Amino acid sequence: MIKVGIVGGTGYTGVELLRLLAVHPDVQLTAITSRKEDGLPVADMFPSLRGRVDIAFSSPDKADLKQCDVVFFATPHGVAMAQAPELLAAGVKVIDLAADFRIKDRAVFEKWYKIEHTAPELLDEAVYGLPELNRDDIKGARLIANPGCYPTTMQLGFYPLLKAGLIGAGSLIADCKSGVSGAGRKAEIGTLFSESSDNFKAYGVHGHRHTPETSAQLARYTDQKVGLIFTPHLVPMIRGMHATLYARLTKEIDNAALQALFEEQYKDSEFVDVMPFGSHPETRSTRGSNMLRLALHRPEGTDTVVILVVQDNLVKGASGQAVQCMNLMFGLQESKGLQQIALLP
Repeated sequence: MIKVGIVGGTGYTGVELLRLLAVHPDVQLTAITSRKEDGLPVADMFPSLRGRVDIAFSSPDKADLKQCDVVFFATPHGVAMAQAPELLAAGVKVIDLAADFRIKDRAVFEKWYKIEHTAPELLDEAVYGLPELNRDDIKGARLIANPGCYPTTMQLGFYPLLKAGLIGAGSLIADCKSGVSGAGRKAEIGTLFSESSDNFKAYGVHGHRHTPETSAQLARYTDQKVGLIFTPHLVPMIRGMHATLYARLTKEIDNAALQALFEEQYKDSEFVDVMPFGSHPETRSTRGSNMLRLALHRPEGTDTVVILVVQDNLVKGASGQAVQCMNLMFGLQESKGLQQIALLP
């Protein structure tokens, strides 16, 4: 059994980890930390876990995380970098769901996240945890930087086209929408029901910190300079993410060949569903599951390809993807514990 610890078990990504790992056949939940909820049984805070999780939260100073095989950090930015060096030295693998190790350039990280990076010696070692693109590196990793939710949709959508050299990398556009849970489980005016319900708005238009993360990863797959315009939006739903991606074709290719390109790229990726050309994937088709669905469009008479991508921002966009990485790191089937079918209605 893999002994698992979770640092920060009271937020949305933390409880999503608990939901997934509680039924994972090869996992033993060993420690769940929360300074504020020290001693409180997990199932008292989250009744959905009654009969599944029988341990209590413990403060970080009481939890013996070094006895774990792997520790997930479902915490604000900056927490994992402070604790990862000691855990790694003790032989514990680390999977960080925050942004501490996603950006290799320390100066870029500090510019966008407004905090000092205290473990820069680990930046080069950290493996970016997008299994569909980094599967082999993840298998041998001891430190995983779990991707952001928006970057997951953008990378899996643009990657096949960049790899094939079919699009201009300097004019990529991503028009993305996310449910309110993407803002985390905290009290803020903008995410109150009366503020977010019956409302739709863009944010971070002048620049969003997922832009440098995505651009740096996409740059690995092309010799061109990557130019990405990314505009996120908040939509009045709890879970779900929809990305509409636009790219300008630089070579002649018909629609059938475009479809075949994506189907071939993701034929061995169980959690990427390439739908028939011209489909319109819906967020609810992925709700509660680790599935990402995408579909291609080609507006008539243009040299533009449009990729529609949907996922659950808390599962494939966060905790489910982290469990995918854990499975690979420990030599398990990648999909183990992640076979949940999306909820309808």
